[in-house]
Amino acid sequence: MRGLFLLPLFLAPAAFAGTPVVVFQPSHQTDTGEDFNEAEVCGDIVDQAMLARPRYRERKVWSYREEGLHSARRGSNTMVAHTTAVIDGKISGYAWELRRSNALKPLVFISVHNNGGTGRHAVWGYIHDGDAREAGNRRLSNLLIEEIALATDLENRGTHLDSSAGRNDYRCAATGRLAFYSIDENVNSAPYRVILEIGDMEKSRALLSDPAARRAMGAAIKRGLSRFLTETVEGKVRASR
Repeated sequence: MRGLFLLPLFLAPAAFAGTPVVVFQPSHQTDTGEDFNEAEVCGDIVDQAMLARPRYRERKVWSYREEGLHSARRGSNTMVAHTTAVIDGKISGYAWELRRSNALKPLVFISVHNNGGTGRHAVWGYIHDGDAREAGNRRLSNLLIEEIALATDLENRGTHLDSSAGRNDYRCAATGRLAFYSIDENVNSAPYRVILEIGDMEKSRALLSDPAARRAMGAAIKRGLSRFLTETVEGKVRASR
């Protein structure tokens, strides 16, 4: 599967008239754990979310199998070298994903990753520090992680600002604060943007490696998204159920 994830063929385009565009960005990282492929785990969680109902105009942006990019299967969302840097004339996997997302003009952007080195079997949400829509983004994040925690035995560790991660060297151009590239409003034009860190690659490995658990996580993400869109004025539009 290359590039954008297409809507299932059995769903006619007319069924999506008036529904919001939702973009999912699974991790493309394969260098974050030993004998563990974060990209494939997160890619499957996103696929399960997109298969769950209700359905919106959903797309997946993923550099995992794209050629001609640097850092397309590795790197960190927090580092300049892996995001904004152009190396040998090549943009990064993150930059390619955000360009594709912006072209789709989504209302909601959800990035899915696995955490590491935390010592906790938990789920976290991250939103952009200083964002004009911080309250809405926090609500979206809180609903998503609440549903994931309810569907699994993961501890709900709450929503945090991206500047609090402490491992960044990428900074927001507007505030100068440490930031996550994918949810910086100067990079990502979606009004609502969140990064999910689902499980810890060591503490949660058994859960993350279970296809049934990933299916449950995907369905939970969709429930949280549906709750958010139902209560958000901009999201009170018809979905295909």
